Amino acid sequence: MSTQFEDFDSFSSGAPVATQAAPPLVRLQYLIDNTPAIIYSSVPTGDFKMTFVSKNVFNVLGYRSEEMTADPNFWFDHLHPDDAPGIFSSLAQLFVEGERTYEYRFRAANGEFLWMHDDLRLIRDENGAPLEVIGSMSDITERVQMQLALHARGEEQLQLIARLREAHDQLLQSEKMASIGQLAAGIAHEINNPVGFVSSNMGTLKNYLVTLFGVIEGFDEAVSGAAPGSSVARKLAEIRRNAEVDFLKEDTADLIRESMDGLKRVKDIVQALKDFSHVGETDWQPADLHQGIDSTLNIVSNEIRYKATVEKHYGQLPEVTCMASQLNQVFMNLLVNAAHAITANGLITIRTGAADGWVWVAISDSGCGIPPENLNRIFEPFFTTKPVGSGTGLGLSLSYSIVNKHGGRIEVDSPPGAGTTFTVRLPVKPPDAASAPV
Repeated sequence: MSTQFEDFDSFSSGAPVATQAAPPLVRLQYLIDNTPAIIYSSVPTGDFKMTFVSKNVFNVLGYRSEEMTADPNFWFDHLHPDDAPGIFSSLAQLFVEGERTYEYRFRAANGEFLWMHDDLRLIRDENGAPLEVIGSMSDITERVQMQLALHARGEEQLQLIARLREAHDQLLQSEKMASIGQLAAGIAHEINNPVGFVSSNMGTLKNYLVTLFGVIEGFDEAVSGAAPGSSVARKLAEIRRNAEVDFLKEDTADLIRESMDGLKRVKDIVQALKDFSHVGETDWQPADLHQGIDSTLNIVSNEIRYKATVEKHYGQLPEVTCMASQLNQVFMNLLVNAAHAITANGLITIRTGAADGWVWVAISDSGCGIPPENLNRIFEPFFTTKPVGSGTGLGLSLSYSIVNKHGGRIEVDSPPGAGTTFTVRLPVKPPDAASAPV
């Protein structure tokens, strides 16, 4: 350093008053070495060797300026490995733009990486040739840490909002299903009344027809005993022939039988509605899962019948302590999804079994399967591969939530192009059933 700076140490460690009368260059050196930012210069060549570093670098990074200027690669060697490539690739712009600004991590003497804000400016000589690079480095670690903390808190808030939204939408979906259950129970009750008296009337009508055809047969026997060719015999034979009594007798029996079968079908549907809705159920109760699956199949039969055949391979299941109406929602979602995965002439297979205090229900389809990249997302709320307007993306999410609340788990297996199998596994007696929320 020039001899003009020989008295610098006394100034840099002495009272500010002493600097007021110092020579201008000494005063300038004092000010530079006590600025908040680290002032430095380097050669404008590829290695960017530092030629000057203000002494306040020791207070910030723990290095002495002499050791930084003595090592040609000091600056490069102390950049964070993740930040160095971005800086190296853009330093050439300094010679085009004349200045650059970087924020990067720099290794301090204690080994800790500090965030630095670095303003670089290129100085040219009177002929325009690069002469020197000057820069100022400021420690922004605290600011960056605050930004990262705020960002992390923002991410947490976004996740909380997403969870609240998921819970809200699942609650709406549950309320909607509960409303559908109440509606189904109401419809079932209203249909039961007319079906009851129509069924009763059909039974009475069947008896009446048996009696009526018995009377006709009695008339036939009486006519056959009369004199052949009499006017009465001819008249009755003509009436019988015109009325097609033989055909009526046969066809009426078929009509009565078909009508009774239809009424039984309506009664089965009504019973399925009642079983599916389980209105009035306010607590965990033992339930027959097979009955729940069968009632659900009746409800969704219109979704399935034109696309697939359903095969049932039921094992021996004990009664399961559960919220049956909620599990019926799960079965309905899985069956409807299976039907939607099949274009036509497919197969849906339902298998059940039990072992070691657990039961399982597996619903398989011969459809298109689920792409591997979607398997990890199918239980996410609002995720759906269906066209816009064809699904809410809440069915599987709600099903996962219901099964999880029952202490069980739901698994999916979908080999490429080989259909999909969803397996619901439930404990026979959930440990928290008594205290679980309804």
